[in-house]
Amino acid sequence: MNVHIGYLDFARVGPIAPEVVATLADAAALLSRDPAAALARLERTAAGARQSAARLLRCAVHEVAFASSTSHGLFAAAAALRADGVVLVRRGEFPANVVPWLRMQELGGLRVRWIDAAHVTPDVVRAHLDGEVRALTVSAVDAFTGHRPALGALKDVLGPDRTLVVDAIQGLGAVPLEVEAADVLASGGQKWLRAGWGAALLMVRDRAADRLHPALGGWSGLRNPFSSLEEARGAVAHTMTNPDLQAVAALGTAIDLVLTTGEKTIGSRIAATLDALLEAAASAGAEVAVADDRAGIARLRHRGRDPARLHDAMTAAGLTTTLRDGWIRLSPHATTPATAAALLTQALHTTDKDTP
Repeated sequence: MNVHIGYLDFARVGPIAPEVVATLADAAALLSRDPAAALARLERTAAGARQSAARLLRCAVHEVAFASSTSHGLFAAAAALRADGVVLVRRGEFPANVVPWLRMQELGGLRVRWIDAAHVTPDVVRAHLDGEVRALTVSAVDAFTGHRPALGALKDVLGPDRTLVVDAIQGLGAVPLEVEAADVLASGGQKWLRAGWGAALLMVRDRAADRLHPALGGWSGLRNPFSSLEEARGAVAHTMTNPDLQAVAALGTAIDLVLTTGEKTIGSRIAATLDALLEAAASAGAEVAVADDRAGIARLRHRGRDPARLHDAMTAAGLTTTLRDGWIRLSPHATTPATAAALLTQALHTTDKDTP
């Protein structure tokens, strides 16, 4: 069921799934009646959600934990890589995957070396490698263009002794990702997973664990916090405190929906819907831009029409999109109905051209 048939903004935030709504409502109701019983149930639910997350990320259960947000996970990664050296960051990355590295650089962490390229490709990374490079951080899907880098090929170029950090929030739950290539991965649930805010996945694979010091790890990252400061094994060592268990339950429900439907099925439906939208846009005279790999995100604009006015017309026609840098971003979901293309056609045909 869709909150809005013309909702094409999952790259910003996804309306939470009905099953997630039910999970949150049940947890809140029990918490209001019997907090002790609610806590016990939510702890069991969190354990199940962690197992589901491990299936989705194709990792061991101890290699994944819950943080509060994608940014939290990326800050944990940036703080953990304390060795002297360089991290490669593409100029133009989404700010959430830039600011943590700049902040940690100020505190003596890895130094940022900018990649000035439209996309992060194996050849681009290879050209930037030297003995100082310790890590590469990259988005699994570019938030603006929808470009999906070849994570496996990037990891091959980096080799086993360098760390590949992946911000996966723009791809996880929307398209199949080469998650096996990521040494560290962070992803919130409020976009394509349709889980709302409050919980995010943080994965740290064993093969990279020795290179990461849990600098942001709090008491929840200790094996037995009441008796020693010994770090727990796995990703949980990098968590600051216990997660929002209601949000974790919601995220677990959302992940189970993805696992049940299948990433390939979801991805193919999104691609088909996006193709229909782009065909409608092109037929109405709009210029469209989409990455070759169709990762759920595309853009359009119309020459001779003011982008803000065009965006307003689309909103008036019942379409929810994002306007950025003169382009209107489209990001439908597998749940987006076919009638969205008709709404787009209507909006593009009824918008008057700007007058000089």
